[in-house]
Amino acid sequence: MENFLVVGANTRPVACSLKKLGYHVFSADYFGTQDLKECADDFRSILNQKPHQSCGHFTERFDARKLEDLAHDFVDPADFIICLSGSSPLNFPKKKVLGNKDVEKVENKYKLYKKLKNQFKLPKTYLILDGKEAGEIAENFPEKRFILKPVYGSGGYGIKELEKIHESELNSGSGEFMLQELVEGENISASVLSTGKEVRTILTSRQILGDAELGQIEPYGYCGNLTPYLDDYDVKRNVEDVVKVLAEDVVKALDLVGSNGVDLIYKNGEIYIIEVNPRFQGTLECAEASLGINMAQAHIEACRGTLMDVPSPQKFAVKMIVHAPERALVGKLDFHGVYDIPLEKVIIEKGEPVATVVSSSRVLEDAVYSAEKLVERVYGLLESCTLS
Repeated sequence: MENFLVVGANTRPVACSLKKLGYHVFSADYFGTQDLKECADDFRSILNQKPHQSCGHFTERFDARKLEDLAHDFVDPADFIICLSGSSPLNFPKKKVLGNKDVEKVENKYKLYKKLKNQFKLPKTYLILDGKEAGEIAENFPEKRFILKPVYGSGGYGIKELEKIHESELNSGSGEFMLQELVEGENISASVLSTGKEVRTILTSRQILGDAELGQIEPYGYCGNLTPYLDDYDVKRNVEDVVKVLAEDVVKALDLVGSNGVDLIYKNGEIYIIEVNPRFQGTLECAEASLGINMAQAHIEACRGTLMDVPSPQKFAVKMIVHAPERALVGKLDFHGVYDIPLEKVIIEKGEPVATVVSSSRVLEDAVYSAEKLVERVYGLLESCTLS
């Protein structure tokens, strides 16, 4: 039996898919959810959940170096290592990493922009030093709106509209930022498998971002997906077909392997490349539900040189990440369709993720309705918990 080590902020989806394939699974993650324990044979987590204690804020407590330290004990016995969002393959033995080994050219969003800007349509992007520079650039384009985006990061954290923040707020921050033209349209994601020679888009989705009804307080924060993407436009211009080809071309241009994601925006007949995820994406559960495949198996086979024969979507699938609308004590989330389950009676801070719900059906409206009812059940098990 082969041993897999999965490292990232949330390893539960990949760990469970690997476990279904019969592998021995090690995990190092941030959340340490209850359902991860069902899939990982041994695991370490940054967050030590305890009843009546706060889980704190992810952006304050997450530490990539600590995550890698937790993974250290599993490196030697692991045959293969899969790095997810929050971890870098550069910090593990290259021969054991199953997937993209050099991700700096993609994870550094400004380097990605420079790499792709002459081949694809991307929003205008500038690397900035301070708030004054950002304001000066924006003044040259009075007809455009801009966002500030961290050079490194994922999940939409830390992205803000320039006009809504004060210069001193930017100058007091840490890390590099980009000033990027704001493109408002449909947020689409493409899941792409690649052997390095052969590339295929297997699924598209509509992204759910910044949804206040899901408790998300980050204006561009990731909240889930709906798969497959439905083209609401003129059938003479099939947006999904164009997205599939563009996503494949991006993955080829970056020489990526395994499972990768490409985020795009459709606006007024044009498609912009926004970001690239050189690893498993948040659409994993939806992909498995829509396509009826095991995404871990698809990734493994692609990394070993074979593209899995993936069928067309058989179902609609919806994923929604529920965030706490206020500081709350969590009840027992023990019903079907809910994942990333926290320990009963822990405290979740306002705006932090509580759980994930996933629903699927051959009828789109049924899938959406079921997901919304699951969200209601989760909210019904949250009890307001004020600071003492």
